[in-house]
Amino acid sequence: MKFAYKFSNLLGAVYRQGNLSFSNDGNAVISPVGNRVSVFDLKNNTSETLPISTTKNITCVGLSPDGNLAVVVDEDGAALLVSLITRAVLHHFHFHKPVSSIRFSPDGRRFVVTKDSVALMYHAPGKQREYNAFVLDKSYYGPYDETTCIDWTDDSKCFVVGSKDMSTWVFGAERWANLLYYSLGGHKDVIVGCFFEKNSLDVTRTGPRTNPSPRGRGGDEEEEEEVEEEEVGDTTEGEVIRGKAEAPKEKNETKNVRFKQRSKHFFNKQGDFNNLTAAAYHKSSHILVTGFASGIFHLHELPEFNLIHSLSISDQRIASVAINGSGDWIGFGCSGKGQLLVWEWQSESYVFKQQGHFNNMASLAYSPDGQYVVTGGDDGKVKVWNTNSGLCFVTFTEHTSSVTKVTFTSSGFVIVSASLDGTVRAFDLHRYRNFRTFTSPRPAQFSSLAVDVSGELVSAGAQDSFEIFLWSMQTGRLLEVLGGHEGPVSCLCFSPVQSILASASWDRTIRLWDMMDSWQVKETIPLTADGLSVTYRPDGQELAVATLNGEISFWDPQTATQTGCVVGRHDLEMGRKETDKITAKQSAKGKSFTTVCYSADGESVLAGGQSKFVCIYNIKEQMLMKKFEISCNLSFDAMEEFLDRRKMTEFGSLALVDEGAGDGDGVTISLPGVRRGDMSSRHFKPEIRVSSLRFSPTGRSWAATTTEGLLVYSLDGSLVFDPYDLDLDVTPASIRKQLCLQEWASAIVLAFRLNEKALKQEVLETIPHAQIPVVCGSLPDIYVEKLLGFVAASLEKSGHLQFYMTWSQSLLMLHGQKLKNRSALTILPTLQALQKSIQRHFDNLSKLCDFNMYNIRYATALSKQRGVKRAAEEDVGKEEEEDEDEELSEEMSVASLDDTDLIL
Repeated sequence: MKFAYKFSNLLGAVYRQGNLSFSNDGNAVISPVGNRVSVFDLKNNTSETLPISTTKNITCVGLSPDGNLAVVVDEDGAALLVSLITRAVLHHFHFHKPVSSIRFSPDGRRFVVTKDSVALMYHAPGKQREYNAFVLDKSYYGPYDETTCIDWTDDSKCFVVGSKDMSTWVFGAERWANLLYYSLGGHKDVIVGCFFEKNSLDVTRTGPRTNPSPRGRGGDEEEEEEVEEEEVGDTTEGEVIRGKAEAPKEKNETKNVRFKQRSKHFFNKQGDFNNLTAAAYHKSSHILVTGFASGIFHLHELPEFNLIHSLSISDQRIASVAINGSGDWIGFGCSGKGQLLVWEWQSESYVFKQQGHFNNMASLAYSPDGQYVVTGGDDGKVKVWNTNSGLCFVTFTEHTSSVTKVTFTSSGFVIVSASLDGTVRAFDLHRYRNFRTFTSPRPAQFSSLAVDVSGELVSAGAQDSFEIFLWSMQTGRLLEVLGGHEGPVSCLCFSPVQSILASASWDRTIRLWDMMDSWQVKETIPLTADGLSVTYRPDGQELAVATLNGEISFWDPQTATQTGCVVGRHDLEMGRKETDKITAKQSAKGKSFTTVCYSADGESVLAGGQSKFVCIYNIKEQMLMKKFEISCNLSFDAMEEFLDRRKMTEFGSLALVDEGAGDGDGVTISLPGVRRGDMSSRHFKPEIRVSSLRFSPTGRSWAATTTEGLLVYSLDGSLVFDPYDLDLDVTPASIRKQLCLQEWASAIVLAFRLNEKALKQEVLETIPHAQIPVVCGSLPDIYVEKLLGFVAASLEKSGHLQFYMTWSQSLLMLHGQKLKNRSALTILPTLQALQKSIQRHFDNLSKLCDFNMYNIRYATALSKQRGVKRAAEEDVGKEEEEDEDEELSEEMSVASLDDTDLIL
């Protein structure tokens, strides 16, 4: 029950390959990431990775018109029918060949799949439960090369298929009297997109051109085809399909559907780098979006082909383009950089912009409150992710080489990173800038990093000079260079309670350095093999060391004595790589754990390395508690346990055969010592491995940086029944009876003994607000910590902010001294979870208050301005009235004079 961690989210990767899709309401974009599918909510600015995975990387995703179902297909043609409501797999199917595209009909009754040169139409699964959800209806043949794209008419009667043979085929979904199939030509390269007009049979096609046009304008072209009927003497009886401009005719005058070219347009792009790679069309607004290999995209209005926008989003190839239902947002996917963008073309602004690490992630660290995660990658970038939303909100690009280690300071507002470029940099999360840069007297490649509890001392270990460098965070000056290791320094760790630095090295020693006593070596601990990773327990009373022989040893830092050892070599279960000539079992003997971390309570340790498995060991019992398989993606290397005989040839393994130019006599293998495949080849499979592991300070989750990305596993408390001191009289009926009798304290005790979340929440929210201090004071000590943990978990998602804040305040005020006297390992995760929840609400409320404050200021300033304007208008009006009164009095005086003259 304690280790019931489930896959929660995938961070660090937003798009890899395949097609993007918008949800039915247009507020979320669905993106394939490796062998998983991520859903990015653009309205709430959150991300979610579905708990499903295919056996290989996903190539295309088909979404049903109502947005409830999705068909996910991988590289081999294995398909999953997924419910987007329950997030569950409903059906498995295999197309036996790679699928290029899939599209549901607008009425949701059928969907078309294209593979090779064939288009297959299936009956879509309905609401009723069926034995076989995919039933083949018809197979359509026509193209001579691989098919590329599909589109349906609005009435679901016809669909069009584009192909690599430069032709476009229009097929009838049923057997119509005047249309069986129709082939459209005219392009000189691959058809990238083909689209029907709204409520019509008019076809728009886009495709790149490889040769210049007769007018000297090279690049891409776009054509539009229009429906026209000609007299063909066909009097076949049956239902007739008609275009939008056609008047109803009698059945005996049926004429075949004819297409003719109406217009042709060119993009005026020259060079192969500007080839058209992706296209999308919005039927209602007649907007055509085209993406190019140079990272440029165009917006044109059809049929006049008027250019609306022409912008560049990156220098990489745009792999996929999608438009939401309203036509306001356009999604772009760049597989080269792993970039996902959503652009609002009317306001010319980004709605969503995310990019993962271009290469492998090397390290991660949690903030002290567990709200943020920082990662460093081989691309030299440092990214900070929000654990609640799963999105990156700041990226630092100051490093010029791979980032090897990252960490937070104890304040949580400073990030320190070490890199192979010879610098250690400190970043400020308030101003988002690099405010300190630490360097060594001689250039060194830093492979390890540690910051002490006070945040004043920064240490980094070099892998070439075998030295440890020590800097001051305040001044940025180098304080000391610690020498003594006879091999590269692989890992550094400061004690959480003392100024003691532990360093692990390849020279088979652990050295403890005393920062208070002239930086001298306090203790040297001998190891049986090279030290790869070292970490302190959260209370600083124990050390865990991972060595090259696959063992994890535990040491008492005070007496330098070994307290335990775990042999985990057999738990790694290393897979067999394609180029290996030995079995996976034999290969695992040379593997080891490369990263180790303690759980929040210090009772267990989490370990991972060159394997697809992450292991949790109980320290006291020195035994394996649980193993997590972080990936089942066969697109990675070292995943299969046994040799695949289908990949064997007469020369040996297919991966070892050189398919390049040569005389054919010799067999070229990859260079010896190359771990990630032959870099000189055009394609290689990345190897699955875990580079870093960290437990969240709250103890509710843990994260791992892997070849796939940043995987987050968290506790799913709703599915776990974990009672405490259960008895026969502990039932929901007895708990509700205590509530009716207003025995609040006994009701809480019974609810926590049964330990069901819904029941605990019901009991807690039934208690009157005025009785909270009284109930907290009468609670037994053993239930105080459990209640505080539940309040911290409920406060994170509940809207009853003042109610749960009152609970936490009463518990801390009345039982603070008792909690303080307990072990820090047991109470610290609960307090950090409470701090994370309060900080999250504080951030949300502060933003809302700032927004309201600025609105009120704007409203008052606007009212003052209008008041001044109204006063000025009133002054002007008074002056005009006075002028009018003066003129009137003068006229009256003149009139009285005339009257007196008349009387005289």
